[in-house]
Amino acid sequence: MSNSSIGHHNLFHNQRLLRPVSLEHQSKLNSFGIVANSLFKAARRSSSFCRNDLKLRRSKSGIGGSRRSVIFTPRAVLSMEPSFEDESYAMHSVVFGPLGIERCDTDSFLLTEQVFVSNSLAASVAQINIQVTYSSDSLLLHWGAIRDVKEYLVFFGARKWVLPSRRPNGTKNYKNRALRSPFIKSGSNSYISIVIDDPATQAIEFLVVDEAKNKWFKNNGQNFHIKLPIREKLIIPNVSVPEELVQIQAYLRWERKGKQMYTPEQEKASVKQLFNYRDKISDACQSKTSINAPRNSLLFVKEEYESAHFELLEEVARGTSIEDLRARLSNKNDRREIKEEPSVSKIKNRIPDDRREIKEPSVSKIKNRIPDDLVQIQAYVRWEKAGKPNYSREQQLREFEKAREELQTELDKGVSINEIQKKITKGEIKTEVSNQLQNKRYFSTTRIQRKKRDIMQLVNKHAAKSVDDKVSKYAEGKASVESKVLKAVELFAKEKEEHDGGAVLNKKIFKLADKELLVLVTKPGGKVKVHLATDLEQPVTLHWALSKKAGEWLEPPPNVLPPGSISLQVAAETQLKNESSTEFSYQVQSFEMEIEKDTFIGMPFVLLSNGRWMKNNGSDFYIEFSGGSKHIQKDASDGIGTAKALLDTIAKMESEAQKSFMHRFNIAADLMDKARDAGELGLAGIFVWLRFMATRQLIWNKNYNVKPREISKAQDRLTDLVQDIYANNPQHRELLRMVMFTVGRGGEGDVGQRIRDEILVIQRNNDCKGGMMEEWHQKLHNNTSPDDLIICQALIDYIKSDFDVGVYWKTLNENGITKERLLSYDRAIHSEPNFRRDQRDGLLRDLGNYMRTLKVSYPSHYVGGPAMIYSTYSWVIKKQHLVHSGADLDSAIGNCMGYRSEGQGFMVGVQINPVPGLPSGFPELLQFLLEHIEDKNVEALLEGLLEARQELRPLLFKSKDRLKDLLFLDIALDSTVRTVIERGYEELNNAGPEKIMHFITLVLENLALSSDDNEDLIYCLKGWKHALSMSNRKSDHWALFSKSVLDRTRLALASKAEWCQNVLQPSAEYLGSLLGVDQWALNIFTEEIIRAGSAAALSTLLNRLDPILRQTAHLGSWQVISPVEAVGYVVAVDELLTVQNKTYKLPTILVAKRVKGEEEIPDGTVAVLTPDMPDVLSHVSVRARTSKVCFATCFDPDILADLQAYEGKLLRLKPTSADIAYSELKVGELADSNSTNLKEVSPSHIKLVRKQFRGRYAISSEEFTSEMVGAKSRNISYLKGKVPSWIEIPTSVALPFGVFEKVLNEDLNRVSRLVIVKLLDDQEVANKLQMLKKNLAEEFSALRQIRRTVLQMAAPPQLVQELKTKMQSSGMPWPGDEGVRRWEQAWMAIKKVWASKWNERAYFSTRKVKLDHDYLCMAVLVQEVINADYAFVIHTTNPSSRDSSEIYAEVVKGLGETLVGAYPGRALSFICKKNDLNTPQVLGYPSKPFGLFIKRSIIFRSDSNGEDLEGYAGAGLYDSVPMDEEEKVVLDYSSDPLITDDNFRRTILSSIARAGSVIEELYGSPQDIEGVIRDGKVYVVQTRPQM
Repeated sequence: MSNSSIGHHNLFHNQRLLRPVSLEHQSKLNSFGIVANSLFKAARRSSSFCRNDLKLRRSKSGIGGSRRSVIFTPRAVLSMEPSFEDESYAMHSVVFGPLGIERCDTDSFLLTEQVFVSNSLAASVAQINIQVTYSSDSLLLHWGAIRDVKEYLVFFGARKWVLPSRRPNGTKNYKNRALRSPFIKSGSNSYISIVIDDPATQAIEFLVVDEAKNKWFKNNGQNFHIKLPIREKLIIPNVSVPEELVQIQAYLRWERKGKQMYTPEQEKASVKQLFNYRDKISDACQSKTSINAPRNSLLFVKEEYESAHFELLEEVARGTSIEDLRARLSNKNDRREIKEEPSVSKIKNRIPDDRREIKEPSVSKIKNRIPDDLVQIQAYVRWEKAGKPNYSREQQLREFEKAREELQTELDKGVSINEIQKKITKGEIKTEVSNQLQNKRYFSTTRIQRKKRDIMQLVNKHAAKSVDDKVSKYAEGKASVESKVLKAVELFAKEKEEHDGGAVLNKKIFKLADKELLVLVTKPGGKVKVHLATDLEQPVTLHWALSKKAGEWLEPPPNVLPPGSISLQVAAETQLKNESSTEFSYQVQSFEMEIEKDTFIGMPFVLLSNGRWMKNNGSDFYIEFSGGSKHIQKDASDGIGTAKALLDTIAKMESEAQKSFMHRFNIAADLMDKARDAGELGLAGIFVWLRFMATRQLIWNKNYNVKPREISKAQDRLTDLVQDIYANNPQHRELLRMVMFTVGRGGEGDVGQRIRDEILVIQRNNDCKGGMMEEWHQKLHNNTSPDDLIICQALIDYIKSDFDVGVYWKTLNENGITKERLLSYDRAIHSEPNFRRDQRDGLLRDLGNYMRTLKVSYPSHYVGGPAMIYSTYSWVIKKQHLVHSGADLDSAIGNCMGYRSEGQGFMVGVQINPVPGLPSGFPELLQFLLEHIEDKNVEALLEGLLEARQELRPLLFKSKDRLKDLLFLDIALDSTVRTVIERGYEELNNAGPEKIMHFITLVLENLALSSDDNEDLIYCLKGWKHALSMSNRKSDHWALFSKSVLDRTRLALASKAEWCQNVLQPSAEYLGSLLGVDQWALNIFTEEIIRAGSAAALSTLLNRLDPILRQTAHLGSWQVISPVEAVGYVVAVDELLTVQNKTYKLPTILVAKRVKGEEEIPDGTVAVLTPDMPDVLSHVSVRARTSKVCFATCFDPDILADLQAYEGKLLRLKPTSADIAYSELKVGELADSNSTNLKEVSPSHIKLVRKQFRGRYAISSEEFTSEMVGAKSRNISYLKGKVPSWIEIPTSVALPFGVFEKVLNEDLNRVSRLVIVKLLDDQEVANKLQMLKKNLAEEFSALRQIRRTVLQMAAPPQLVQELKTKMQSSGMPWPGDEGVRRWEQAWMAIKKVWASKWNERAYFSTRKVKLDHDYLCMAVLVQEVINADYAFVIHTTNPSSRDSSEIYAEVVKGLGETLVGAYPGRALSFICKKNDLNTPQVLGYPSKPFGLFIKRSIIFRSDSNGEDLEGYAGAGLYDSVPMDEEEKVVLDYSSDPLITDDNFRRTILSSIARAGSVIEELYGSPQDIEGVIRDGKVYVVQTRPQM
């Protein structure tokens, strides 16, 4: 051996024995799948060299703490192996003595390793022989190889073990991270030999494990590391070996090695294909034809493929041609054998007695060889320029060769190595990567290729139906105003809250039999004010006190006693006083008291009435002066809108459920059938209950000892039942997904037992058996809970922070775990963690693995969001690059793809089999997700997540045993999308609108995939795709159309939020009141669920895009509907509807969050500003213009927030047609203002004239006069015959004024229900109406009873006959010809029109302008319904700008009710100059999600004498009712020619504008016109003067 070689090996020994080689990657042992810190302490060593002997004194700690010294003799020996005759070898060996073991016993451990290196031309191999002297016969070598460090760092940025394809017999793949090979026992020694035939392998690393005793042997706490001497590399020519030849060579290698079976998943995916494919490949080689190799399926032969490829390149380097290779490989009987692994005897004979010199390898001198480090740098440059793609191993090798070729080109030009090095660093070497790589088959894209799908296949129309009519109205958001009518004590509270103006500290309503008691605590002006009110009729005395701590009664100070109070020893008595309000319409008995803040904390009291003491369920009443009480509840409406019976049962079972999770899950499972039968509200009740549990509002464990496996079993039982309901009830799947994720997956393979077992292994492996870890261990054995996930994460954070215990407490506290909570466990945790630094790596890995076991039983984050037990931590996760979400996704993927975890020692094992029937290519897709889960640029990851959900979707509709695993995977994918998109906001900071729109489509798709009734979401998605198409085409209207899609998407999100509010919130409030849940948790229950879902992320994206679109489309921040200058005091309200019957004494500017379009504007209001978007021609818009009220939509949330901040202050508004300027005024400045002053509005002088019945039940259009019908009927009669023939006028008849009153007083409707028609109650209709009218001033809910009573009327025969005659003579179809039922439908429609006289809007409107409501008479205009393609409303003078030269119109798809009624969204709007009617200008595209369509039918229109009075816009107050119910259709604007076809749109809009111009000319004044388009024809159905 040469001196250099000897020197190298001596240095090697020195490093190994004094200090084991420590490389960078050894701190990342988790990727190897090995235990970083074994059960055995690493002993300290002192050493010195003495010639050939190394004396090493080693301390070994055992139970008794004894020590002993050991002498090592390193030996470097030479050996000639007979099988390697005539070949040249380099060999070294090293001997390790006894290693530290767990206890002091008689076992000794001696390890000898030898390395043989062959540098023959035939093969370049290294052979490592390892001999162990140890008594056990169950030794395994846990090992892997290390290739070129630089190469790995270039492409992956980390180190890991490579798993060689050439392996000893019996080798098993350990989690794709390491190999485990068995030693061969012979006497007292065990042997193993490893052959490395890859010249790129630089070293191997290993540990030795005694599998039977669960003992790990290391080299002083580190891996054994054997560095392989450099072996000669052949010069590989620039030749491409055909892929089919490589496939054959790889197959032959695999076959000769005994057809090694890999993991079950890999085997299933690949082996069968290889067997079937083998002959096909060979035949193709013989015929010199090419075939497509199934590369994507050969997952498990990756290493075989690489080795085979290198072998063939070596052969080519030695002179073998490609044709010779093809000939040899196509001959099935001529296979090059792979050398056998050495036998035991050969290994033993290789250890020589003395040393022999090894000859220096014979190396061919290479002229001008380029150093590998320069090739590495150039490869890195290429990789970086290509966008840092994820290359496979083969692609890396090719990239190295391309890099080498580029450098060789420079060298051939005469450039020196030094100059090349300088050029590389400056980037001056010509490199072509992007185009080249994209055109190569082997190019691995950094994003998946999404499949083209019909987006309509995603539509779900499974809308749940409510079980009750009231609930149905509540769930659909159509509850009428009477549902919002407040009770007496609530009206009292509302007035006091408005009057006090300060914060509401506390508010509670107690039930007193059928009466109520309100206690309200406010804080006006820094003082605490207590209001108490009851609607009890008997006089009430309040016996009360104050307290500085709970349960205390203290005599109130004299200065706080209300007048007339009597001071007692420890209390006071006050007689409640009668109080009423005409403005708020209530009468109560009340009490008021004011004290300084912070002097007392609460007020105990009881009531005395009629000689009887009244308490709160046997206890004193008590109200805190702050909102901190756990049991503060608001009225839960007695369970209205809930599955009340189920919730009552849950409340009764709660005491049992509190014992443990096992009890709760089993009770939930027992109730699932009842919940399913109750429908949507029943399942909502179960979800709410479990949600309360998950958010710790309910007790988890009440000193009950339960085994984890029992919890796991109960969890499985519950999720199995939910899975079955999911499969059979598609209308409830969205709720059931929420239930499943709240519960968690549950264990499989006895994961519950592993929770108990693995904590013991962690303690033993890392020598941490006492203190906090032992206390946690005892807690886990007694009862596991989701708290354990947080504790585990807190420990991990503590270790990662360099053992900062403050970080430990920070993680716990942020997730709701305090010291008190730790002490409250049945097995309390008293201690803080206290680990040693040498335990760091082992604990990090073991606790990380333990997290996965815990997560199998408990979900780590929840669809409902931040209030969930893990939610706070989810924000920390976002900062940690999605580690947590990635782990959850990894766990869900593992449960579907299958995995196996071997038991160690006493631990049970887990084996999860793959879910059968997964789509082709699905495993690769999931692998892509895991590999990219932490990508900074998230677009490709999002597309991959959605592609996975799309692939998974068909399987979720099939009932199968493993459905819940697929569901949990889909939930994990959904959750990951939400987390990833939030991480991707930074990516959008400088992005253009198209990028934001693309992200919107991705999140919208995700939301649609998780929703039951998603048709509207799908059409929004189609709209966004059309908007992107318009943007790409540079359409002038792309931003305007995009804005309409954005508005519609917001409406869809609002609808989804409303569904949550209507379905979940009532159950939360009712059940929460029964279980004593914190009021704050109830207040935000639904809000937190919404905020944590995709809807919240989508809303954020929309908010980013909105100002960009408005700026691009020149929309500004306002749409001014009624441009009136105004001065008033700012008042902010949630809904205009809730204050429409109010009268403001001072001029008021209302800032209302919601305006639907049908509301009345309250008296005293001078302006209404809203972010909502009612149509310009909606009722409220017309009312605002008529009443000279400023009305505008504000699109900018910052401006709106600024306006709200002015609440209570005086503002001046100066609107233009496109903007509003506002400024604050002082009251003194008002005198200089020319606008609205502070005086009350003078009463109206508008009068109604009572109409009389003229003896006719029905008349034709020729008989329409002002005494018989209203202006609506007369105007339509006037148009007939006067407009051009291209404007169609429908045929009409009418039921004139007075018919309703006549029918009401017919004897037919004065006979009792029981005697004649059985339709009436105890009172006759007429008398009942008179009685109800008297109650209107006191209770508005009487309006509803009046309407119901009207609907009970019967039709006189004379009315039926006259109406039939008039309709038939006018050419209209008579409903009775189709049967009695059809006439009954028509008669009901007529009565609904009459009943609309008593709708809330109409009643409030007439009352405010002092019209006598009794004088209002209702005629009914009867017309045949035109099944419209489009409906329109025209104002022949632009109502916003008041420009008489412009026609303004709005168009909707379907019937016009969506335009004039309170339907959400905006219509298509346009203007048209009267001198250029062929050039309409679109102002906005439609955003209304629904259209109404109807078959051929009859419509009955209201036509009252109060609709067209001068100075009063009564139009739209009353109902028009079709005989048949309209069909509500979700609209797809992306396929509507009015949107997509410019010529069609121009034609339709121009014809509408021309019709308006014609009718305006006919009347000679501005007109408000309604009509429809059918098959391109214009129909005008009514016109009136424009107000």
